[in-house]
Amino acid sequence: MLQPKKTKFRRAQKGRAKGNAQRGNQLTFGSFGIKSLETRWITGRQIEAARIAVTRYMQRQGQVWVRIFPDKPITKKPADVRMGKGKGNPEGFVAPVTPGRMIFEVEGVPFEVAKEALRLGAQKLPVTTKFVVRRDYDMQNQNA
Repeated sequence: MLQPKKTKFRRAQKGRAKGNAQRGNQLTFGSFGIKSLETRWITGRQIEAARIAVTRYMQRQGQVWVRIFPDKPITKKPADVRMGKGKGNPEGFVAPVTPGRMIFEVEGVPFEVAKEALRLGAQKLPVTTKFVVRRDYDMQNQNA
């Protein structure tokens, strides 16, 4: 499961993720990718489940880049605990995602394989996504 090796602080404030992604919103590494269309927290488990789905469909050909990392600690209080008495203990880590943020990128497989693999990966995520293709990708030469 994805999580940071070490954090400066055990607990973080919730914060507000508003607006569109200002960075990480372009295809940088691969020819294909999925881009988030809404604001949501994505847990480390969800990212890992999506990554496994993508690599399994691609049959370990090509290359996959995960462009988000869960580095925000999320706390939770136990069940049946009264209000107050401080903040709960860290339960896991999330990656805050805003619209336009590139989540996965793929390279080295044909268009149809990439599209289906990323569709299967997107089903594991709690955000609606959009499949994007590099602007200079040659659709005629699909032997990748």
